[in-house]
Amino acid sequence: KAMCSGKLQTGLLVAGYFVYLLVGAAVFQMLERTAEKREKMAAAQMKEAFLQNFTHLTVAEMEQFMKNLTEAIQNGVYPVGNESHIEDSSWDFSNSFFFAGTVVSTIGYGTLRPKTAGGQIFCVFFALFGIPLNIVFLHHVGKMLSLLCKKLGKFLHEKGMRKKKIKFLTLLFFLATGILVFLCLPSVFFQITEGWSYSEGIYFAFITLSTIGFGDYVVGKQPDRNYFSYYRMLVAIWILFGLAWIALLFNL
Repeated sequence: KAMCSGKLQTGLLVAGYFVYLLVGAAVFQMLERTAEKREKMAAAQMKEAFLQNFTHLTVAEMEQFMKNLTEAIQNGVYPVGNESHIEDSSWDFSNSFFFAGTVVSTIGYGTLRPKTAGGQIFCVFFALFGIPLNIVFLHHVGKMLSLLCKKLGKFLHEKGMRKKKIKFLTLLFFLATGILVFLCLPSVFFQITEGWSYSEGIYFAFITLSTIGFGDYVVGKQPDRNYFSYYRMLVAIWILFGLAWIALLFNL
């Protein structure tokens, strides 16, 4: 019975956690989308004006243009290519979910961030409750993984292996499979999808899973590449399980 209620608890927790992220994503999307569209239109108009007058701009006007352009890029608006980019929102559902995940896991790349007052205040409360929820979630997933660990240990014990050797072997096994599943393989995937080098992929994976999150490399951000639609959602799920693996490693 205890086992059953434990499983139910874990199931509810996992479901609750994902619902929390999905609802958060929907709210961020709702609060941020229109403001972002305005920013993109302003950037496009600025580019238009520049292209019409750039032959006879004064130094001061040129400086102002450079300043505006830098500001737009810092805000995640790239006035590159044609008008169609205005319709592609950075706050589509996949991106918003990815953002919600990076908030509760405290990675915080800083490439996508709320700019409206409502979005910023919501972000504070979302993180206040989301970060503890994330810790509990990771703890539970880590627990499930450590049960696998125990099963492996039991199996080796029945084969007549010594306790110390078993501990060392299970740790080695989890370290090796984790490095393969969460660092080496994803880096190949990033190399193909993002066009990074393999070492950049490893660097990105480590900076992400250690929750340092510099934001110098972020998935799905290159304006000239075509990503498949749920790419960032997949990456968000990789992050969550990668974090659980790291939490388990620290436990072990």
